[in-house]
Amino acid sequence: MAVLRDGATVAVKTHDDGTDYSGWLLQAVDGALAEAGSKLETVDLLGVATGPGSFTGLRVGLTTVKAWAEVYGKRVVGVSRLEAMARSEKGASGLVAACYDAQRGQLFAGLYRVGFGPAKRVGDEFVVVPEELVERVGAQAGSEAVRWITLDPELIEGLESMKERVARGDRVLVCTPELASPIGVLAEESAARGEFSDPVALDANYVRRSDAEIFWKGPATRVR
Repeated sequence: MAVLRDGATVAVKTHDDGTDYSGWLLQAVDGALAEAGSKLETVDLLGVATGPGSFTGLRVGLTTVKAWAEVYGKRVVGVSRLEAMARSEKGASGLVAACYDAQRGQLFAGLYRVGFGPAKRVGDEFVVVPEELVERVGAQAGSEAVRWITLDPELIEGLESMKERVARGDRVLVCTPELASPIGVLAEESAARGEFSDPVALDANYVRRSDAEIFWKGPATRVR
């Protein structure tokens, strides 16, 4: 999580250990606000990642922000984590494919056109195996070069199809793992345009079902 003031990060905390999300988040917020010389009551805007990502992490973040919005009367902006990745490379323009490990041999991914102003998503965000990701982005991009920004370059760099694209002009870039600041910047930009999220309706974009839903086997239902 990060605290921003006029587009600049003034404090940041990274969840880099195995502690519980809910316990870590509140302590991190208190610590970051203290570093920034501020209090939650004086914060003007709450930006929150809507996914895709960890089910537990998204639920904790969204539930916490919804509660703060209700208690303190704060405005909220939900931001796609993939869009924040696509916009994290300053000064970039053109097509950017953002992706990262979704476990189970898959990647969360999205294709964006970036440049001046907000990024424009090309199609839906999705989850797919690496080989199909390269094929899908290639079909959407045509002959246009693509910047690939990822938290997990090792999952795509070794693919023959990716090597071919790099030889034709594509680039694979490693994304900063600290995405709270880019998410905050996008939230500020949306707020400047008067675009806010309804805290009550705000929901996570999980892209796929959770492991609990996939592997849960309940008792058979008997219809009489």
